[in-house]
Amino acid sequence: MATDRDDAIFIGAKDGGGNPQFLSLKRANRHGLIAGATGTGKTVTLQNLAEAFSRAGTPVFLADVKGDLSGLSQPGEPKGFLEKRAAAIGLEAYGYDAPPVVFWDLFGRQGHPIRTTISEMGPLLLARVLGLNDTQEGVLTIAFQIADDEGMLLLDLKDLRALLADLSERRAAIAGSYGNVSTASVGAIQRRLLELERQEGDLFFGEPALDLMDLMRTDRNGRGIVNVLAADELMMAPKLYATFLLWLLAELFERLPEVGDPDQPELVFFFDEAHLLFEDAPKALTDKIEQVVRLIRSKGVGVFFVTQSPSDVPDDVLGQLGNRVQHALRAFTPRDRRAVRAAADTFRQNPEFDAAEIIGELGVGEALTSFLDEKGRPGIVERTLIRPPTSRLGPATRAERAAIQARSPVAGRYETMVDRESAYEVLAARAAKAAADAEAAEIRAAEERRAALEARERDRGASAANRGGSRRSDSVIESAAKSAARSVATSLGRELVRGLLGMLRR
Repeated sequence: MATDRDDAIFIGAKDGGGNPQFLSLKRANRHGLIAGATGTGKTVTLQNLAEAFSRAGTPVFLADVKGDLSGLSQPGEPKGFLEKRAAAIGLEAYGYDAPPVVFWDLFGRQGHPIRTTISEMGPLLLARVLGLNDTQEGVLTIAFQIADDEGMLLLDLKDLRALLADLSERRAAIAGSYGNVSTASVGAIQRRLLELERQEGDLFFGEPALDLMDLMRTDRNGRGIVNVLAADELMMAPKLYATFLLWLLAELFERLPEVGDPDQPELVFFFDEAHLLFEDAPKALTDKIEQVVRLIRSKGVGVFFVTQSPSDVPDDVLGQLGNRVQHALRAFTPRDRRAVRAAADTFRQNPEFDAAEIIGELGVGEALTSFLDEKGRPGIVERTLIRPPTSRLGPATRAERAAIQARSPVAGRYETMVDRESAYEVLAARAAKAAADAEAAEIRAAEERRAALEARERDRGASAANRGGSRRSDSVIESAAKSAARSVATSLGRELVRGLLGMLRR
């Protein structure tokens, strides 16, 4: 049986090699679903698809939630049960190999750091990360608008904190143009930012920001790079995990050119633990997810959701997923039975068996499969043994991961954070200038007060001098008058004496 095709990926076959199942590369951008209970083989199916897309020359991005997908970077080891499965499905020339892998980590500990800026995240997604209500989201939107209007870059958390503090101080001045901003809402957002920072979410915001083209590389042999995001620690902050992956999808949608339906995808994106994307999501966000999923296929990007049950995905999104791999579901309760029936109803039924019954009987590594044909029609559901992977089942060691990272094509590009001038620095400079201007104004006012005081003192001195001069003038005149009177009296006295004497002499 031929299992090698240039235009399709071999998924598996019936026991004995009959009825092989292929995923058409041309239809892989019509998205897909990998579902099933824990321990039924979803991760191995994901691993198989990642290897196959890489061999076909298509880059892959996936989240390693449990840590075991790091084994993609290492060739598999001969194991009897793997070779037995390969023989059972007629897999030709089965061997062990590993695709080229690049490790990424939002926290920078198990791979190259991934960062984006606050501006690129936008208020809608950031509000979800922070768990804001509608009023608080409105205040956050005002903050983003003011940053745009005033030409301030929002790169990291300290930029946003500084802008919110400035917003609170200017709330009366901006109310007429942007709307009311309450100090309570600003305080609530600031507290959520602090919580995010305590969860090391601040490591995700900053520069250098991720260049999406670094996720869409091939190696020198033409194989697509498999980008593995270390998400075991990230899952401790599930909203950050889900929002990051949604942001990544939205960025791909906005930046990639239209390509229609290429012969194979430009990139395939696996969203593990997909239910986290939709939990507690407001309708505006769910609508955005549906829009991105519906339209991103024209950018050549295929999206595969990996979750336990199809019911974890909203119907509007589920309807966009044309390629299905359904592993076993266990029906222990009435709710479980309804979920099984709902999962079976998503398939194009096979008259040879009841899909709802088979879902509960599937073994590990076995699934119901249905893929779009060349004309885009869903195939009839088939019971399929999934092919074994060629890379390692299980995690890579720390030393193996470090060796892969050291020879990565992006080694050294993202490790050092850059802090260029942005809103924090602009607002700090504005505050410093305002303080300097206030100090200068105070100094001028003090100098003016001192000059006025000195002028008043001079005026009082001049007035006192004038009054003293007048008194001295009166005294001189009076003295002069008295002196003149004395002179006149003396003269008259002399003349009288002379007269008397003269008369006596006569």
